[in-house]
Amino acid sequence: MFVDLHRVRTLLANIILCALALFQVGCLVGPDFKTPGAPIATKWLGADGMSQHGQRNELRQWWVFYNDPVLTKLIELAYAQNLSLLSAGTRVLQARAFLGIASNELYPQSQYGSGFIKNDRLSQAIPLGAGGTANLGNYWLDALATQATWELDIWGKIRRGIEYADASYLESIATYDDVLVSLLGDVATTYIDIRVLERRIQIAEANIIRQRDVVRIARERNQGGVATQLDVHQAQNILSNTEASVPRLQIELNKGLNALRVLLGMAPEPLGFLLARSTARIPLQKSKLMIGIPADLLRRRPDIRAAELRAEAQSARIGVAFAEILPAISIVGSFGGIASDTNGHYLGQVVHPIGQALSVGPSFKWNILTYGRIISDVRLQDAKLQQNLIDYQNAVLKAQQEVENGIYTTRLSQSEAAYLKTSVEEAKKAITIGLLEYNEGTRDFTTVLNTEQYLYNSENSYAVALGNISKGSVAIYRALGGGWQIRDGKGFVNAATAREMRARTNWGDVLPPNDQPMPDDPGLPGPENIGPLLRLPEW
Repeated sequence: MFVDLHRVRTLLANIILCALALFQVGCLVGPDFKTPGAPIATKWLGADGMSQHGQRNELRQWWVFYNDPVLTKLIELAYAQNLSLLSAGTRVLQARAFLGIASNELYPQSQYGSGFIKNDRLSQAIPLGAGGTANLGNYWLDALATQATWELDIWGKIRRGIEYADASYLESIATYDDVLVSLLGDVATTYIDIRVLERRIQIAEANIIRQRDVVRIARERNQGGVATQLDVHQAQNILSNTEASVPRLQIELNKGLNALRVLLGMAPEPLGFLLARSTARIPLQKSKLMIGIPADLLRRRPDIRAAELRAEAQSARIGVAFAEILPAISIVGSFGGIASDTNGHYLGQVVHPIGQALSVGPSFKWNILTYGRIISDVRLQDAKLQQNLIDYQNAVLKAQQEVENGIYTTRLSQSEAAYLKTSVEEAKKAITIGLLEYNEGTRDFTTVLNTEQYLYNSENSYAVALGNISKGSVAIYRALGGGWQIRDGKGFVNAATAREMRARTNWGDVLPPNDQPMPDDPGLPGPENIGPLLRLPEW
């Protein structure tokens, strides 16, 4: 082959060096992002008796502090099977692929090879000046060529685009982490609600047995002539109300089980293998809560990181929009060969120096007449940035609100449960004495019925309060951003989904083997992990 490859390589090398030099000295239009200040407290208001010096590792698997193997198993199943989490994982892959597209924009944006071979017979019935031929007859023509267009990033438009794609990729990871935190909190809260409902059903069933005894006693005393029929009717009324509460609680329990199935990514099927009622108990944390300080939220909570990265991505879009005002300079070139079998030539000369053709030179485009539209777009992007900055500050405030709510819920529910425990104990003693005095005829039946009702209500409230203690502590862990750390070193989609996607498309190392992190996985996504703006293309 007679193509002067040395000449081509030298020319391309000079073009690339000149372009990269322009990248280095070229300015970056648009603002450089700075994390906005946010109102953050120095300590938690309701944290008396709670340690504010906890470690991150204590939040990694916070559910183990409840010492409930069933809860741990449910967490594992939800992490492996939940479809909302899997959907968030595919959005990470989308963002990673988009980053690859943005990175390649640094290099020739349009590049292709072309070629043809054809036989031509031109008309001889028209003048030469109008396209006629001078006895050429039939002839063959062939050509091979490569063409490219390379817009130079003088103003930083493409680099701002890479910055935007980087921040969007990291935001997708933070959003995945936020979905994971919410998922783990939802599983724990739903499980606690299920256990509370099971306990309340047990309480109702135990009270039904006790109240049936009261109805029996009232009937026996009525038949013996020492009590009126009113006592029987009142006792039966209390019993029927308690019996009616069981199906009502069963409805709520079934709703909770259905919600749990969705969280586990399961179709409707029995969950007895997971939730054996014989071992049912309301999970309670025994150890002291480690809540850290409010400032920890800025780096720990995924939704706050996502809000910050969303603002950074939007900041880069201002630069992309502003660059449209300035002239875009491109290098346009083509190289190839063309030959025919006329005038003593032959088609093989398409690869011979004599048949070589080269065209290269700069071009520019300047949107002069659309200035108003472009500057309006810049203003639009700036207004969106300001909204994102405010949203970030609001996210910080809401995060602190959620932690404080969880703290107060836990502490005050503990006080409530302590009082209700005493109430239950006293109600049990009162009903024993009341029944004894009723049988002896020294106490009226209304007192016995009231005591029965007090006991049932107190036991119900006590079970709810215990559940609120646990749900309050779950809310604290969730508000502190605990749990997302379990995805460290793991892929964002499960093995089955990865196999399905690889069977359709060549994902290369963007979709690595299972249990291997993605390329350049930042672990803890944040603005400090934004990559370099100049990088090699992803082939």
